[in-house]
Amino acid sequence: MTATSTPASTSTSLTPHQVWARTRGLLLALAILIVAGIVMALLRSDAQHGQLDPRSADPTGSRAIAELLEQRGVTTRVVTTLDEATSATGPDTTLLVTTPDLLTDHQQSILRSDMDTAGGRTVLISAGTPSVGTLAPGVNTASSAPVSVLSPQCSLPAAERAGDADLGGERYTTGLPGSDACYPSDGMPTLLRINGPASSDTVLLGAPDILYNERLDKQGNASLALQLLGSRPHLVWYLPSLSDPSAADGSGDSDVREEDAGERGFLDLIPSGWLWGTLQLALAAVLAAIWRARRLGPLVTEQLPVTIRASESTEGRARLYRRANARDRAATVLRTATRTRLAPLLGVPATEAHSPDSLLPAVSARLAAGDRDLQTLLFGPAPTDDAALILLADQLDALEREVRTS
Repeated sequence: MTATSTPASTSTSLTPHQVWARTRGLLLALAILIVAGIVMALLRSDAQHGQLDPRSADPTGSRAIAELLEQRGVTTRVVTTLDEATSATGPDTTLLVTTPDLLTDHQQSILRSDMDTAGGRTVLISAGTPSVGTLAPGVNTASSAPVSVLSPQCSLPAAERAGDADLGGERYTTGLPGSDACYPSDGMPTLLRINGPASSDTVLLGAPDILYNERLDKQGNASLALQLLGSRPHLVWYLPSLSDPSAADGSGDSDVREEDAGERGFLDLIPSGWLWGTLQLALAAVLAAIWRARRLGPLVTEQLPVTIRASESTEGRARLYRRANARDRAATVLRTATRTRLAPLLGVPATEAHSPDSLLPAVSARLAAGDRDLQTLLFGPAPTDDAALILLADQLDALEREVRTS
């Protein structure tokens, strides 16, 4: 008897081409999803990059107003620390603070002292409750309002000349004498100018929209921005930052605010829309898995609409095996069926029909083995080609006929 080695792979093993054909659709969809996510993230980040920065040409940047001021002879200096801001101010200077609420209590106190002594103009953008009490004493804030086209309705010359403008955001109230309350929304001003020591003054702007590149050419935005920021020959554009060394000084609420800003985790930095999108995708995946794996009840046998002959069923299955090159599976089916039919003819129990130790001695006792290798014929390896498979089927058929007639 010749020993045979088990083939490394069967004819039903998937080829690399078949694996690629089955998975390329899923991989393509995954790639599109990843690319779309990256593009959307880049677009979202670009939209916020350089906001209110006079060096930025982004839609929410402020390069356009800086260039218009330069044409009028107003120099613009961009600073990112409180020390730079306070050292650059003076009677001939306008100090613009883009995010005063980001300043700690200690920084606000230093800035307030400088505002009292510098003698220039200070413009506070979207100053809310955290900063108004220190930077603009005597001013109170109310609930914010959406940005819309508002009319001046005040006697401030700059507002009268500019006319309608895109304002809103923070709203203010004050009882200070000599103040100008302009561009009211629901009866409360969104632009407030209050007098300071000597010739200084402070302008509170409820929303920064009139300074954006994309809105500068709307309404009277450009005129209002130029007059508010160009009343002095020098403009200091202060962009507060948490990396400012002065933010680490002081104690109390400033430390708490700094800790809160530093303790933001990775999930806090992800936009809420992405979190909801991920949750929806996960839910869709779970529902798809349940749909694919659902069982609506036990299997029920039904009458076939037509009677199919056994020969047709056999031919159909054979064609499927041939299409899949499943010679091993076809050979296993042929041998199993032959052993099942031979066992009762030889007196072998059905439970031992597929045991070589029980079936082969019974076959040998009934027939003269001759030069046939019964072990290979009934329990051998899979044929290597279609011709060998046909030969195996003929040999099994001949063996069964011989046992029946013996």
